[in-house]
Amino acid sequence: QVQLVESGGGLVQPGGSLRLSCAASGIIFSINDMGWYRQGPGKEREMVATISRRSSTNYADSTKGRFFISRDNSKNTVYLHMNSLEAEDTAVYYCNAKIRSTSISTQFSDYWGQGTQVTVSS
Repeated sequence: QVQLVESGGGLVQPGGSLRLSCAASGIIFSINDMGWYRQGPGKEREMVATISRRSSTNYADSTKGRFFISRDNSKNTVYLHMNSLEAEDTAVYYCNAKIRSTSISTQFSDYWGQGTQVTVSS
């Protein structure tokens, strides 16, 4: 019913930049918070950045000043601009969105994308 589709991952050299995109589609009444999470090799999934519907943002300490999250509510899309990438940023990046599917229910459900690989290596 609801799908999150990520794009933009790939291989980049240290110091480089990438932009990830995540578009939500399906039966959507409204979207609350959206965000990006990542899971590196042998690590647990961690929050990278989140953004509210009114564009209030929150970042992990490790990404502040390097990563920037934004969203386009007209396109149900969230972006992650990643600059000054480091080897430690290598991970699978997952998009998350809290979505309300109908006007009847007030409940927002969590949805996840399939993940996109980001590899930072020379």
